[in-house]
Amino acid sequence: MPNPVHEPPRAMNDARPPAAAATAPSPMRQSYRDALREALRAALHADPRVFLMGEDVGRYGGSYAVSKGLLEEFGPERIRDTPLAESAFVGAGIGAAIGGLRPIVEIMTVNFSLLALDQIMNNAATYSHMSGGQIHVPLVIRLATGAGRQLGAQHSHSLEGWYAHIPGLRIAVPATIDDARCMLAAALASPDPVLLFEHAALYNLEGERTPGLTAVDIDHAAVRRPGRDLSLITYGGSLPKCLAAAERLAEQGVDVEVIDLRSLRPLDDAAIMDSVRRTRRALVVDEGWRSGSLAAEITTRIVEQAFYDLDAPVARVCTAEVPIPYAKHLEDAALPSPERIVAAVRGVLGRGEAG
Repeated sequence: MPNPVHEPPRAMNDARPPAAAATAPSPMRQSYRDALREALRAALHADPRVFLMGEDVGRYGGSYAVSKGLLEEFGPERIRDTPLAESAFVGAGIGAAIGGLRPIVEIMTVNFSLLALDQIMNNAATYSHMSGGQIHVPLVIRLATGAGRQLGAQHSHSLEGWYAHIPGLRIAVPATIDDARCMLAAALASPDPVLLFEHAALYNLEGERTPGLTAVDIDHAAVRRPGRDLSLITYGGSLPKCLAAAERLAEQGVDVEVIDLRSLRPLDDAAIMDSVRRTRRALVVDEGWRSGSLAAEITTRIVEQAFYDLDAPVARVCTAEVPIPYAKHLEDAALPSPERIVAAVRGVLGRGEAG
């Protein structure tokens, strides 16, 4: 297994005075895209077995510019452009992982992953089980997911809930700058395949990164905003919308707790139930379609495990059950929004109609 990624040590001739050296470093501002690129660079430096492969990841620098400059730095053996053949290059990644390497496979958008679904579900997810634990597939697949950028119905899917249905896979969803920077190292340390879903609307997001943080726990949820009146449970690209809704609700005297799931398989039931038992109300925000959604699974688990702690039925805000429209006003109407989340929270609290 690869060693944990660490920041390079400070030079021996660093002449800063002791007081300055002892001062806690200030948070640094960084974009989600740059945090992902830094994570890739750190992984490639830390372990010679790591390589990146996918469509346009090399000379073009990645469809979302995440791998820009890495070909020049690491060369074509470790930054490999592939043909437009998802099943072929995901299969090659599976074989490389079984053979002892640590491949990172980039699938340009999540809808293209359906062309490699047989490789992901019938091979990567099953080898450990079918071999009695003798064969592991330490493969990381990065996928851009989500809607909101007027790319039409064929390029606006949120299918992470589908993949969370499959035993043998680990599903992680970085929604913050810290997680964008640090989840890759944790994923590469896993002996089993990990799918990292990066919401495409987050690539331009900027925020503060914790200095020196190089590792995070990809198995557990995080409380992004503590509150007492309701648990707002979400992940990925919906996290900024939930935080914005929480701020608006605070102005109305409503204090909601925002839970970032971070991992969709395994789900952190303990964190979800702990929050729900404290606030006694829950709303799940999921960009997937409502029918058969991850939100439905979370709602059911809350009912199974914390039913008698609830003061109101669990509610959901999901994407409208339509192919995502191209027209901007229709796309916005189909997706979860801060306005819909605020209305739904007020509905759960009995202060207005749920939206």
